[in-house]
Amino acid sequence: MSDDPKNTTRRDFLKTGAAASIGTALAGLALSAPSEARAGEARSQFKTKPIETVRVGFVGVGGMGSAHVQNYLNIDGLEIKAVCDIVPAKVERVQKWCKDAGKPVPTGYSKGPLDFKRLCETEDLDLVMTATPWEWHVPVSLAAMKNGKHAVTEVPAAMSLDDCWELVETAEKNGKHCQMMENCCYDRIELMTLNLVRQGILGEVLHAEAGYLHDLRDVKFSSEGEGLWRRAWAQKLNGNLYPTHGLGPVAQCMNINRGDAFDILVSFSSPTRGLHEYAVEKFGPDSPQAREKFVLGDVNTSLIRTKLGKTIILIHDTNLPRPYTRINLVQGTKGLAHKWPDRIYVEGKSAKPDSWDDFEKFAAEFDHPLWKAIASKGEGRGHGGMDYIEDYRLISSLRKGEPLDQDVYDAAAWSAIVGASCKSVAKSGRPIEIPDFTRGLWKTNPPLGIITP
Repeated sequence: MSDDPKNTTRRDFLKTGAAASIGTALAGLALSAPSEARAGEARSQFKTKPIETVRVGFVGVGGMGSAHVQNYLNIDGLEIKAVCDIVPAKVERVQKWCKDAGKPVPTGYSKGPLDFKRLCETEDLDLVMTATPWEWHVPVSLAAMKNGKHAVTEVPAAMSLDDCWELVETAEKNGKHCQMMENCCYDRIELMTLNLVRQGILGEVLHAEAGYLHDLRDVKFSSEGEGLWRRAWAQKLNGNLYPTHGLGPVAQCMNINRGDAFDILVSFSSPTRGLHEYAVEKFGPDSPQAREKFVLGDVNTSLIRTKLGKTIILIHDTNLPRPYTRINLVQGTKGLAHKWPDRIYVEGKSAKPDSWDDFEKFAAEFDHPLWKAIASKGEGRGHGGMDYIEDYRLISSLRKGEPLDQDVYDAAAWSAIVGASCKSVAKSGRPIEIPDFTRGLWKTNPPLGIITP
């Protein structure tokens, strides 16, 4: 199947007369909609019946998977029923954690890379979470939904446009949630910026800048963890391979899929130097690592235009020496908020004209209520507390039967930057259309509000 969204494929049949006879529920609703879904209801507001105790299965319990497990052991209203990993010792470690916490011991699955299918087919679960290498995010999520489970996945949700579509269509067909666990949407400054936007302090948001700029050379050449698989992606794709940490928070501020939508992307990559030079220096010029060939440009810069003509600059830089940043700039008609360094300027409210203020000046009034209520519970639990808030919100929403903060259309649109940027780079910066996974419902979907515990 081609990645070109203009091709006539299953995603386009909604526009044909034949599709009309199937019913309007196809346009953004689950094809087999649960009883609580109403005809014509925006899929961003999709919800299922409340689940008193959320039964969870984990697939992949390395670094991030283990972090989620630890969070779940400290959140009420769930039971870890099953755990799957290709390394038996990791399964046993999670089982011990559950036992030591006074919880039931989950069933273990470790019979090879496809054993997640057996988990999804045999376990009585409400939710399957995957924190595997990227190539397994889509297969695990599809297996979960096709077997009647909600699916959540680590980032990015998919590495191609076709896989993004398959997540959307499978979620719709089976009436299941499919959420990408973008933890950066729950960091303090990002939440405060969203609150400032919702309160109108920054005016109308017209532009944003974001990215993932993180020196991962040591990680990519590690003999364990992500080093076992992440470097391989730099050998086969050239584009923005990890867009969602920076993009997710600004997409929420700009109401993507909920009042606006991505439209066109152009993308360029620099030459590739960083990984080779690192390998030569660390392992020697005649080492196997130094003989590896890479195609991923060290710095990828993409420009996104939205349906309403607003703009986003997005950068990916993981192969060069540099301090960490996600940039995170949101520019409105009345001012702008910026992270790394944390600073803000609001016309008429800042201490001096054309001078930055410290974010803390605005914290007393605009710290997000979700952060104020929950952040302390997440202290010491990963990435400054945002991981815990992310996990808490997911379980809380499922238990209450509420729409999730991020839905399958967000997972698809934010992850689509991978496939779209690679296509644009390969075509010397040619504009690439980013599919409208909501099929027009972005025009009426309500924006994400100020969520509370």
